[in-house]
Amino acid sequence: MTRVDARQLIGWRERVALPDWGIAGVVAKIDTGARTSSLHVEHIRELPSGRLAFDVVLDRSGRFKHVIASPVRVSRVRPSTGQLQHRHVVRTTLELGKVHKVIELSLVSRGDMLCRMLIGRTALERDFLVDASRRYLCGRPTSAAPQTSRADKRRG
Repeated sequence: MTRVDARQLIGWRERVALPDWGIAGVVAKIDTGARTSSLHVEHIRELPSGRLAFDVVLDRSGRFKHVIASPVRVSRVRPSTGQLQHRHVVRTTLELGKVHKVIELSLVSRGDMLCRMLIGRTALERDFLVDASRRYLCGRPTSAAPQTSRADKRRG
């Protein structure tokens, strides 16, 4: 008997959505060497309610989306630079191809990186099959992102 693989085939780079936050079209690098997924954010602030406020940087032009989310934990991460970092971790829904699933994201500055998001192993397990020789196999996500201009960029 032949088993049909029901996992979503993805390339090493894809466009993803974070529909809980009204964000779509974020370029993400698929990184099976990384355990945790990460997202490029700026201006992380702890609110009196215990929640976090931060700006998700959508692209290299400086567009962003202001988000408030509940933290899951603070994790210790040793990135490729080798220097230990402490990062806030939040949960949200990832939309990639036909898959919608709740994942954990560490909030970090990825300003020097080409991709605003990195998707690690724990977000990939059981649902995805990665073809490292291809990219953008899923096209654009179906969720629509609200437009945020650079003029709205900084809030008090």
